[in-house]
Amino acid sequence: MDYSILKEVPIQYYFVLSAILFCIGLAGIMLRNNVIIIFLCIEIMLNSVNLLLVALSVYKGDPQAQVFVFFIMAVAAAEVAIGLAILVASYRNTVSIGLDGLKNLKG
Repeated sequence: MDYSILKEVPIQYYFVLSAILFCIGLAGIMLRNNVIIIFLCIEIMLNSVNLLLVALSVYKGDPQAQVFVFFIMAVAAAEVAIGLAILVASYRNTVSIGLDGLKNLKG
């Protein structure tokens, strides 16, 4: 597959876009109280790293970083699956999906 179109955009744009996405995800984690929104913000942060890895891989001409992206995606999928399972279990006990309901589960 020809990735020459990715090289037409300067690498600095990928760095800036990745940093903006990462900061949006970080702000969402810090400011939100809903667990589902926090999971989405973590996904945004992981995808910003993936975007930068793929861009650097194309510019360097080395596909090793693209292979690493698949491992990050697998870890992200496992994280969401386990997180949602914990969320469903805590919702059964507290009838809330906020972080305040999880604080009461200390036991």
